[in-house]
Parts: sequence; C-alpha cells; structure tokens
Amino acid sequence: MSDRNKKAGELMENMMRLQNGSDIRGVACEGIEGENVNLTPAHANVIGQSFANWLAKKTGKPVRELRIGVGIDSRITGPALMEGLLMGLEAAGAHTYNCGLVSTPSMFMTVVYPEFRFDGSVMITASHLPFNRNGLKFFDADGGLEHDDITELLKTASTLTEEKKEIHAEQVNSISVYAENLRKKITDGVNATDREHPLTGLKVVVDAGNGAGGFFANDVLATLGADITGSQFLTPDGMFPNHIPNPENKQAMEMIRTAVLENHADLGIIFDTDVDRMSAVLDDGSEINRDAIIAMISAILAKDYPGGTIITDSVTSDRLTEFLETELGLKQLRFKRGYKNVINKCKELNAAGILSPLAMETSGHGALSENYYLDDGCYLAVKLLIAAANAAKEGRKLNSYIEKLKKGFDEREFRMKLLGDDFTEYGKNVLKVFEERALAMGLDVAPNSYEGVRISFNTEEIRGWLLLRLSLHDPIMPLNLEGMREGDCEKMLKLVDQLLDGFDRLIH
Repeated sequence: MSDRNKKAGELMENMMRLQNGSDIRGVACEGIEGENVNLTPAHANVIGQSFANWLAKKTGKPVRELRIGVGIDSRITGPALMEGLLMGLEAAGAHTYNCGLVSTPSMFMTVVYPEFRFDGSVMITASHLPFNRNGLKFFDADGGLEHDDITELLKTASTLTEEKKEIHAEQVNSISVYAENLRKKITDGVNATDREHPLTGLKVVVDAGNGAGGFFANDVLATLGADITGSQFLTPDGMFPNHIPNPENKQAMEMIRTAVLENHADLGIIFDTDVDRMSAVLDDGSEINRDAIIAMISAILAKDYPGGTIITDSVTSDRLTEFLETELGLKQLRFKRGYKNVINKCKELNAAGILSPLAMETSGHGALSENYYLDDGCYLAVKLLIAAANAAKEGRKLNSYIEKLKKGFDEREFRMKLLGDDFTEYGKNVLKVFEERALAMGLDVAPNSYEGVRISFNTEEIRGWLLLRLSLHDPIMPLNLEGMREGDCEKMLKLVDQLLDGFDRLIH
C-alpha cells in the first residue's frame, strides 16, 4: 500500500470513529486525562462541506440555492466548531444562518417554520456528555438524518480538505419563534379566561442544568403568568458546575426534587443540555422519570388517541405495560433502545394505518406523531403544563393521571463485560443459550422481544422481570432487573447465575 493510500485509510478510519448512531460525537477539547481531541473545527469544516453536497443531492437543488441554519448549546467548544462548520458550508456554496444558543428541537423547527423554511439545519451538541465532548446533529425536511446518512457524510468528509474563508452567516433569532409557538400551544390547550396569562396560579420550578433550556422558564412560563420562583441553573455554562445535565442522573433528579419541595411548587421540570429530553417532579416530590414519564404522557394522550400503540424502548417494566393496556386501553410495543429506533417504528406503524401517537424511551426522549415525530423536551413539558392547568380547574392534581401505575420496589442494572475480539458473536450465543435454558426451566420468556431475552416472574416466590441484552457497539451485556418485593432481585440474580453458567468470557 502506498503512503498516500495508507494516509487516506487512516483519515477515513479516524473520521468514521466520530459516528455515534445517527449523530456525530467526539472529544472537542482537552481537560480529561486519557481523552485525546478528535473533533476539531477542521473536522467541522469538511463535515460542513459534505453536508451541503449531500443536501444538494437529496433536494435536487444547486448548493448555491441551499439555506442552512446552525445552532449551538452551552458547551465551551460550540463557538469554535460553529465557525469551522459555517466555513465549510459556505465553502461548498450554501447560504448560512447563525441561530446562536438554541435547543436541538428548535433547530429542526427552522426547517418547518414559515419564518425560516431552511433546507437543512445543524445542531452542535453532545447532549448530556461531559464538558470536553461535543458533536453534531443534522436535520432536513424529513427529520433527523439516519445512521446510513451519517456514514455517507463522514466517508465523503474524509476525502475533503479544510477550506478557510470569511463567514457571511446571517444572524437569526430562531429560539424566539420557537418559544412563541410553545406559548401559543399552551394558550390554546388551557383555554383560560385570561389568554395572555393562562398559567397564572401555577408554580413551576425549571432546572436547565446550565444547558440551553433556560429560555423555557423565562420566555415561556413566566411570560404566560407562571410563578417560576426556585428555578435553577438557567444560565448557560458549558462546564456544567452544578450537576450533570441529564434527567437520568440521580443527583440531578434529587436537586430538582429538593427545589420543588423547598419552594412548594406544583411541578418541577428538568431538561438535558440540548433540551430534547425532560423529566418532571410532582408537588409531593414524586419523580416522574423512566416508566413514570412514559405513563404520564400516555395518560395525557389517551383520550385523543383511543386504542393507540405506544412505542417504548426495551427496558420498560411490566408495571408500565399493565398500566397502558389495562388502565388506559392503549397498546404497547416494547422495541429496541435508541431514540431513532423507537421513532422510526412509530412512523412505520402510522404509515401502515396503525394509530401510534407516542414513541418514548425511559431516558426521557419522547416524540409525538402530532409534533413531527420530534423528540422535544419542551413539547413534552407543554403537554404536562396543559394537563396540570386543566386538572387544577377541575380540582385535581397532575398525579391523578398515573395514580393507578403500580410502584416498583427495586430496580437494578449490571453491565457485564465480554472478553475477546469476537464479542458480538459470543454475546449472541450467550443470548441463544440463555433463552434455551430459561425455556427448559419453564420460565416465562417474552416471545416477541426485539432486543435481548426478557423473562417475567409472577409467582409467590418471585415477582418482577429481567432483561439481558447485547450492546450494539461495545463489549457489554447489560442486565436490567426489577423486583416488586424485597428479595426478588436477589432471587432473580441467582437464576441468572444458573442460566449463564459456563460462559467464562462474560464477566459477571
């Protein structure tokens, strides 16, 4: 192999390492030992060129006619990556628009809103990851780009060279248009006498985690009359000094819970960094996340979508299934993990004529068919607020929507390591034997599991469920368990030891 071909191969390999499913993510600055920078403004430059050419090919428009918006969250590397990206887009010939500090969902909406109607948009974010990480999410009229689209973008980008030029991006305030549309949604949904202040009397604490979601407290809630006393970490700070901006993080949830109780709020809302996920806390301190947030949004939607199918990820509980199907009269399709997986399945069902209003993961990613199948934390919060305001008018509380959702007792997750280079094949064999042994023992194995092997227990001896699955990209086999009583998880773990006996390359 010539030196030129070898170098080209290394460039391709390094570029492809930036792919993370349907996003691009990498280390964008120094600061954490052992993590070397692999996503720079130069990378953003060639990726921008590649995206402009990809979009021209898809739309059938000349690149010079394309209009592309770019936004960032609060990460410290955002401005530099934006500069590189804008240079690349403009070097390819596209017209560019600087949307500034925004949320990921609002960047998709710049493709939809008549005020903009961009041909495409790019959000620079790495969601809840540490301060040294960053990444890019891409949108066009069909929504977020798919895994194969990102692969194509990166392959093309690896063949290009950085192009330096003066940036002529037009500054636009797209987040204000997005906030205005959220306010209108609340006003129409609450139908209050005072249409300018439909949230008067409602006390809501917002925790933005120093990400991009602070605008929701100030420009949506307060403007509509809500009392936002106690709201915290609204100021953008890419070092995230207070807590990890992640609704799945226990410390983050405890901080919003404390704020709700100390300020006697009716509701607490917490976002991740780029505001495509959210969870909530009720006035009594109950955390509405994981199964509970799916149950809550489903209960709010149930009357408008009778008999609809809710798409969830694979790690939801049997309690949730019972609530959705028995209490709400809905159906559940428990699918694969990954927000694009559940969203695409929701689209697929609706296209086939099967009513499916919601695709939602336990992580807080929730996409509604009525909202462009967009995973949008603010839109979920809007649905909660409308429900809370309308319930208050009827003398009810928001928790009435999920009062029949049974409580779990003990949830656990173990991430077992797989040794060896052929870990994927080995892991598949583990799952095959695990299922065969479980069936031979007479255990209740789910017949339609789309991801891993799921076993349910509903006997006097054990009540709960477990799921063993294989990570798509890493040498890991996650094991999730939920026991309904004290000691149930320990009993399930003893069974797991029997079912996995002899697999010496699985460290558990």
